[in-house]
Formats: sequence, C-alpha cells, structure tokens
Amino acid sequence: MRHKPRTRAKIMNGDQGVDIVGDVHACYGEFLELLQRLGYVRCHDGTYRHPAGRKLLSLGDITSRGPDSIRMLQFFVRHVAAGLAEMVDSNHGWKIARWLDGRPVMLGHGDEKVAVEFQKFEQENGTRRVKQLKDQSRRLLFTSPSHMMIHYRDQLAAVAVHAGIRDDYIGKETPSIQSFCRYGEVAGTAADGRPIRRDWAAERTRTEPLIVWGHDPRPQPERKNGTLNIDQGCVFGGLLTAYRFPEDEIVSVPAQENYSGLEETPLTRYRAESS
Repeated sequence: MRHKPRTRAKIMNGDQGVDIVGDVHACYGEFLELLQRLGYVRCHDGTYRHPAGRKLLSLGDITSRGPDSIRMLQFFVRHVAAGLAEMVDSNHGWKIARWLDGRPVMLGHGDEKVAVEFQKFEQENGTRRVKQLKDQSRRLLFTSPSHMMIHYRDQLAAVAVHAGIRDDYIGKETPSIQSFCRYGEVAGTAADGRPIRRDWAAERTRTEPLIVWGHDPRPQPERKNGTLNIDQGCVFGGLLTAYRFPEDEIVSVPAQENYSGLEETPLTRYRAESS
C-alpha cells in the first residue's frame, strides 16, 4: 500500500466549452463514436482534440462491466496529462484504484473484468509495461476530485459529480463528502443486496448551479430541480450520453450490445418501477 497522491484541482474553466460524458463502463467503441459526434478529431500524436478548444469531462466509472477498461484508462491517463480532459472520482474508480494499490478489496459487479484485462495485458506486453500502466492508472484514479466545479465567465455555473452532491458540500472535501459523491445517499440495503438510494435530487431546494451526474442509470437523460442525470446505461444496452456545456445540448449514441450479460439490469428495473 502506498501513500495516496494529492487530488487534482476541482475547478474547470468552461468558457471554451465542456463536454461532460456519462458512465462509459469500458464501452470504448461507443465512447469513440460519441467523441466523433461531438466533433473531436484524432490528431497525429494520437490524442483527440476539439477544433474549438473544448474539453472532455468524465463522470467516472470509465472501467468495469464492459469489454475495454484498459483502453479507457489509457485514454484518460494520456488526455488528463495533456490537459485535454478531466475526470471525477466514482465508486468503481475508487475500488479499482485501491485494487491497483494492493489493498484487500473484493472485485465484483464487473470489476473482476478489469483484473482479467490486466492479466492478459501482462501476458502480451510483459511485466514492465503492465507495472507502468498500473501505476499510471492508480494515480489517475486516486487523484480524481470528488466533484468538478465549472466556471463560466467567472461564475460557478455547473457542477459535475458521479453519484450526487448536496449544495452545501460544493467546493468542500471531507471523507463523508467524498463518499456521498461516489455512492450518493444510501438509505439501506435491499433483499438482493443492492443499495437503496435516497432521491437526493428530488429533495434539492435550489436550481443553480446545474448539477450533472450519473451512477444511477435512467433510460433517458433526466432533469430534476436543477440536476441532470446522464447515465443511460450504455453497458446494459442503453445509451452513452454527453452534455454539451454551455450550449445545454445532449448528444447520445446507442450501445452496440448489452455487455453486462444480465437480463435484469438497472434499466429494466427502472422501467418496471416506473410503469
């Protein structure tokens, strides 16, 4: 176990535009298709850049459940280092970071697929390359801030967070705030072991700044009390969604398949509970 590196800054300038991407969950093909739809161009150095200088901001959960966790990690390692992208902390990201750090964590709910990918990567590329990638990925995930405050024309205009945030938590950083941002507000455990989440967005009494979040899949982007959910369950056969700030536009691409292999998914449960 090593010392946790210092967290990256949690303020982003949005004057040139920010594209906030929902939970990718290792759906790399759909992610590249979404980048193309958003106008990003692959450059000679292998990075994806927007002609207008826009930046990417991920809501986390870039790994697990889907087929291409390593390619997603490599993408964000490279693009964060180049100043072209940012990412916030998330529940799957936090677990993978601790696993990469050698901590005793149980890999389940699709996280075990990440371990399998790293085993294959080591077989194909050797011990030195896999150690380098693990160190880079560990640092990327451990240094991701709990939430990102987007400033537009010198004013706080939006907050990007994985699972949710209370207004009085914005700009602060404590263990309880970090947990809320990763997992949302958990009110108990269901009979099947799934966490019961409180609808923090429904209880919000303010409408500004806009809070863009994911974690809890919805079939379509959902606006509520100045919040916007853009996790459309791509890995479960849904959509991969991006929110274009400050244009207030939503761009989505369909999943190529249900990579999770599950018949009952958060999307099917949501539809059943809403009918």
